[in-house]
Amino acid sequence: MSLAIVHTRAQLGIDAPAVTVEVHLSNGLPSLAIVGLPEAAVKESKDRVRSAILNSHLEFPARRITINLAPADLPKEGGRYDLAIAIGILAASGQVPTDPLASLEFLGELALSGHLREVHGALPAALASVASRRHLITGTDNGREASLAGAEYVRTAANLLSVCAQLHGRAELPHPEPYSRQPIAYPELQDVRGQAQAKRALEIAAAGGHNLLMFGPPGTGKTMLASRLPGIMPPIDLRESLEVAAICSVVGESNPESWQQRPFRNPHHTASAAAMVGGGTVPRPGEISLAHGGVLFLDELPEFQRQVLEVLREPLESGEIRLSRARAQTCYPARFQLIGAMNPCPCGYYGHDDQRCRCTPDQVRRYRGRISGPLLDRIDLHVPVTAIVPTELGKAPAGESSAAVQTRTVATRQRALDRQQCANAQLSPPQIETVCRLGKAEHLFVESAVSKLGLSTRAYHRVLKVARTLADMAGEEMIERAHLAEAISFRSLDRGL
Repeated sequence: MSLAIVHTRAQLGIDAPAVTVEVHLSNGLPSLAIVGLPEAAVKESKDRVRSAILNSHLEFPARRITINLAPADLPKEGGRYDLAIAIGILAASGQVPTDPLASLEFLGELALSGHLREVHGALPAALASVASRRHLITGTDNGREASLAGAEYVRTAANLLSVCAQLHGRAELPHPEPYSRQPIAYPELQDVRGQAQAKRALEIAAAGGHNLLMFGPPGTGKTMLASRLPGIMPPIDLRESLEVAAICSVVGESNPESWQQRPFRNPHHTASAAAMVGGGTVPRPGEISLAHGGVLFLDELPEFQRQVLEVLREPLESGEIRLSRARAQTCYPARFQLIGAMNPCPCGYYGHDDQRCRCTPDQVRRYRGRISGPLLDRIDLHVPVTAIVPTELGKAPAGESSAAVQTRTVATRQRALDRQQCANAQLSPPQIETVCRLGKAEHLFVESAVSKLGLSTRAYHRVLKVARTLADMAGEEMIERAHLAEAISFRSLDRGL
């Protein structure tokens, strides 16, 4: 047979569109041409495939070989097509049977020796392969990652020769070891002494999915508190965990041992806008996508470049980021909780009881002005973190454990999911009118507070969302005045404090 068709997968964001490798052998001078919008690494596969076939003691046909990667308008990049191209050449030349190829997909880069190397994006390819009811054959190094889609649908091979043995029915390629959930060790909230108000805000943020900004002098535990948030958030569900694992797979940071652990990303304040949201000629995910399902912690928030902070505004609302480039348009999920930490002034000691602040009022205003009003509006909770005298630190009683707090946040989040199928922080304006309905007295109270503080409509809605979470934490059906008052108390930066 001079024509063979083999199935594989491309990579487009966290999607894996199907690619059909069509191999045709014809008479003429020996040559190999690859068409279908291949980039440099794909064009170079002809040399890798030729050496891999010969070093596997198979015959490379001395004929005119045309390889089409369909669809032709989808850009192809990387060495992920090597195995599919090699199998296509062997099938077209009659060295392996073609009957099994219809139910299989192939993914892997070939070494010159014929061994299979790891490629990025194996998990999205495995998920798409399972959805199309085909089995995936990939390299051994990609096996554990691909097994997250279902180990029974994946087979792993060390080299090209073992794949050929599987197609001939002479040997069975092994399935990867099924994933078994490992205990997740988050930092323990009990390690934080004192800071009752900050811990309260942290629990509210975990229960309702709210964004949080902590401000206070250096060394008061802001970073320590932020790192404890993933441990008190509700456990990540299957859908989110697969999305997180798929994003990590695309950037080559896949770790199947921690695929059900909520991410905690802590980029340095020198990070660029492209590093934060993603970018490149072929768009890659940035920090906000790597934090999907977890926490994006921005320490020293005013030290970030203004343009870097402003690019966060749209993803905070939409939960995704759309990257448009000349070659491709890609959408990555980016539903994260933003946790910020900042000093109250450049020297850090504005309002400190013992340390004297050296900053002028203009310096303090300029420092705080680095965070724009629209971004501050999107942060639900503003929490002061006060200094604790070292001599009192040892006397402070140990607080609750992360497990105890998580039990409450799970119950609170479940109330919201049962009512509106999303966390309170994700309520849309029409949902707010229904879910956050207020009594007449409560409505007058919050109207008066919003007017005095000069809050925007967005900030007003954020107050209602936090109040709804506080009511859920108390097991109340209706939002009461106490819930509104506490929610408003967490807008301290709007009050100029």
